[in-house]
Amino acid sequence: MVVSGCSTHSLAAAEAELGGPGQAVGVVADNADNADNAAPGTSDRLIASARGPFKGLDSALISVGGPPTGTTDAVDDDQWRASFESGFLGAVRLSRVVAAQLDEGGVIGFVLTTSVYEPIACFAISNAPRPALSGYANTLAGELGPRGVRVDGLVPAHIGTDRTLELQSITGDADRTAAFLLSPAAS
Repeated sequence: MVVSGCSTHSLAAAEAELGGPGQAVGVVADNADNADNAAPGTSDRLIASARGPFKGLDSALISVGGPPTGTTDAVDDDQWRASFESGFLGAVRLSRVVAAQLDEGGVIGFVLTTSVYEPIACFAISNAPRPALSGYANTLAGELGPRGVRVDGLVPAHIGTDRTLELQSITGDADRTAAFLLSPAAS
């Protein structure tokens, strides 16, 4: 299994948790660096990391980090561009390269958020690209389905992470937000 992330420290922890050398390979990568003109591109590095030790590529789970919080009047154009580049276009680029490599039975999964169903207060910058990514995943599913490649959009309930606590605290009603964001199992 290949796992990627922006932090060497978090990758080392993920590698260890997934079984260590021979079971998991960590690659420092950022979807925002996945530009078509990047050399070598993030997608190519990730695929090469799977093809090398694991001799193939049969699936990809694409998850992007959370953008900065803020209301629509507090988010500037540069923040919108950066978040759209990593949270939407980075995932689209990676999925295109992966899709070209997958054979029948392959799977591409996108980790989405509950904002695909209902906007999250004080999280304007996520409330736009996440539903767009869900729409893209549905479109891609229709295109790849005839080849026998499945595309899934996963919307896990929130769990009690530092990021979830941050979201709760900025809404002004942490208890109401916790009830909306967290599954009963997170308590």
